[in-house]
Amino acid sequence: SVRNAIKNGVAIGAHPSFPDRENFGRTAMDLPPETVYAQMLYQIGALEAIVRAEKGVLRHVKPHGMLYNQAAKDPALADSIARAVRDCDSQLILVGLAGSELIRAGQRLGLTTRQEVFADRGYQPDGSLVPRTQARALITDEGKALAQTLEMVRAGRVFAVDGTSANVQADTVCLHGDGEHALQFARRLRAAFSDEGILVSAE
Repeated sequence: SVRNAIKNGVAIGAHPSFPDRENFGRTAMDLPPETVYAQMLYQIGALEAIVRAEKGVLRHVKPHGMLYNQAAKDPALADSIARAVRDCDSQLILVGLAGSELIRAGQRLGLTTRQEVFADRGYQPDGSLVPRTQARALITDEGKALAQTLEMVRAGRVFAVDGTSANVQADTVCLHGDGEHALQFARRLRAAFSDEGILVSAE
């Protein structure tokens, strides 16, 4: 994957998670901050070593799954992740949910942050994501996902599942690659950005 990313000019980022392979990192966990800190160092460092061996550069870190969601609301957890990123390499970009505690933690520690929005996820009135265990967590209609993304990027707001709106800062957009039509949608979204004059950058 690293070789392919370097070959195709794709920015490489680490996607560390809770130690939960069985459930793809989507199980809630209550771990001590220093344990999370150590786990982040371990995972980020492992990928960074592979990238360096291939003469590439690690650019960013985005926590995965439930770690990402819990860090969005838990200041102590967010701080342990941000500290690990800073201590690995203070030039790494920290990616987190727009308006989240993770973004605030990264900013407090002097990291460059990117506030993330989701093309294919439902939102709650407070700007957080609808849990995957609930209805309307995933947006499977490409038209709706595209409209939501453009609204977030252009207008800085997202409409929640109850019809209200929340303000969001859209520095970067996530879409899930395990969807049935993920590649098709990615191309459609990229074309829409081009049509709208929205700049896409690896930085």
